[in-house]
Amino acid sequence: MKKFSFSHSDLDSKCAFSLSLMRLMAFFVASFVLCSVVFSLSVVLRDPPSDAALREPSSLNPLFQITQGTFFHFFAEGVTTFTFLSHPIAKVVTFHFFFLLWLVDLNNDTPDSVELLQDKLRGGLLVDGFDENSCLSRYQSAMYHLRGLSGNPSSYLISRLRKYEAQHKQCGPYTEFYNKTVEQLRSGKFTESSPCKYVVWISYSGLGNRLLTLASAFLYALLTNRVLLVDPGVDMVDLFCEPFPDASWFLPADFPLTAQFNNFSQNSDQCHGKMLKNKSVVNSNVPSFVYLHIVHDYDDHDKLFFCDEEQYFLQEVPWLVMKTDNYFVPSLFLMPSFEQELNDLFPNKETVFHFLGRYLFHPTNSVWGLVTRYYQAYLAKVDERVGIQIRVFDTEPGPFEHVLDQILACTMKQKLLPDVNHQQDAINSSGIPKSKAVLMASLSSGYFEKVRDMYWEYPTVTGEVVGVYQPSHEGYQQTQKQTHNQKAWAEMYLLSLTDVLVTSSWSTFGYVAQGLGGLKPWILYKPENRTAPDPPCRRAMSMEPCFHAPPFYDCKAKRGTDTGELVPYVRHCEDMSWGLKLVDSDSYR
Repeated sequence: MKKFSFSHSDLDSKCAFSLSLMRLMAFFVASFVLCSVVFSLSVVLRDPPSDAALREPSSLNPLFQITQGTFFHFFAEGVTTFTFLSHPIAKVVTFHFFFLLWLVDLNNDTPDSVELLQDKLRGGLLVDGFDENSCLSRYQSAMYHLRGLSGNPSSYLISRLRKYEAQHKQCGPYTEFYNKTVEQLRSGKFTESSPCKYVVWISYSGLGNRLLTLASAFLYALLTNRVLLVDPGVDMVDLFCEPFPDASWFLPADFPLTAQFNNFSQNSDQCHGKMLKNKSVVNSNVPSFVYLHIVHDYDDHDKLFFCDEEQYFLQEVPWLVMKTDNYFVPSLFLMPSFEQELNDLFPNKETVFHFLGRYLFHPTNSVWGLVTRYYQAYLAKVDERVGIQIRVFDTEPGPFEHVLDQILACTMKQKLLPDVNHQQDAINSSGIPKSKAVLMASLSSGYFEKVRDMYWEYPTVTGEVVGVYQPSHEGYQQTQKQTHNQKAWAEMYLLSLTDVLVTSSWSTFGYVAQGLGGLKPWILYKPENRTAPDPPCRRAMSMEPCFHAPPFYDCKAKRGTDTGELVPYVRHCEDMSWGLKLVDSDSYR
């Protein structure tokens, strides 16, 4: 059956037409009700009821009974409290009055319904039509992200996502084109060009890195008109719902290269960097696949991936297999061949991961249950939510006193948390005090226990009530353990639901939380010599993650350069001086 899709302008036109039709219907019904009021009053005044009827309310239909002297409170926009008498005239007028109010309310609800639909679909990033029960978070998450999206996605981004979804459906696993290109891959012979080309993302590194690199790979697929296929690894299916309608993004188990994923390295014959080093890249001889090594240890030849000249060769290769632990998006913005497309997709450069993350990453029902139960129990009914993410890069487990001192110095200096009064046992405050919930995420429970006890043992100087919570404390990172990663994913998502956020330097866990939440966090500086830094933290320039290992190479001049100084919207990171991150060039000068 043929499916029809509508652009934003089409949807707006349909909504406008629907609203006009509703208002016209309301006008006619209201006119009819007004005439019935006049008619009813004329009948009552011409033939008034007997005194017995006035004294016997049971003679009336119970639906319209109003006890004499009853106060009926009707709270609506522009409507105050009314007192209704038991006289039949009053009852007639009352019934029609509330019927008219119901019509007005129905008319006013229509744009709200459209707005709710837009929130559910995140401004058009998502499409309707998925089985909601199979992935509750896809549409329910709009109710938990109280701030909504940080800005509006461009109409061009939305149109490209719809185009990609159609492409993925055409080229996804076990389609005719997929089967054909897999056969060529098995044979090792590239006989003819296919309309479908692929980038395969290898599941590699910790969970935070995986989310960042998966978003990077998807953007690269958009820019090069490829289809992204995801290596399920050990737990990806248990963590993430399918983001695309009608076709899976997970690589089938019988994919011919899967057994080689763990062995791919810079020394592999199919590695792009090694091919360049050996001068074996020949445009006339297109291989069936190329391995892209964009891991933190990649060398200068691997980094030539970010040069347009190499992209001209790679665009002919049907299968690109990518292993990376880097959020390499900032370097894509430095490539002239992608510049215009990226400007159209993301006029505000700091929203890349925010929009792509909200589009791609939907927790499975098991993870979503962890998120919603914890949120409702501890975070839902407070005035403000403060997230604190702590990652200590130390060989010893901690907790460390200097890290606790740094956390408290940052949050109190920046007025994120109130100080406590050590001189008084209680403070006499009038009214209901403001409440704050502090959500702490750390492998250690020590920091949580210290902060929790501080706010339990002493009153705050502001009179605020502070509750401190930590969902888990796993002790150490367990990358390959399913339950560990489910909790980690749930905590990243919970942190993204806070109002203000404090994160640790270098931590991809924190990058994911800030990006999904659309938050510019306060970043704790990395301690040196086990001493709390002064100042303890600084505000991030943007919500974008940091690319930890960018190339410093001018592809055109063929020499080294500072890639953090080439354009105003790619700057060096706050927490890693050699890293790169995207900023909004209009707001950061």
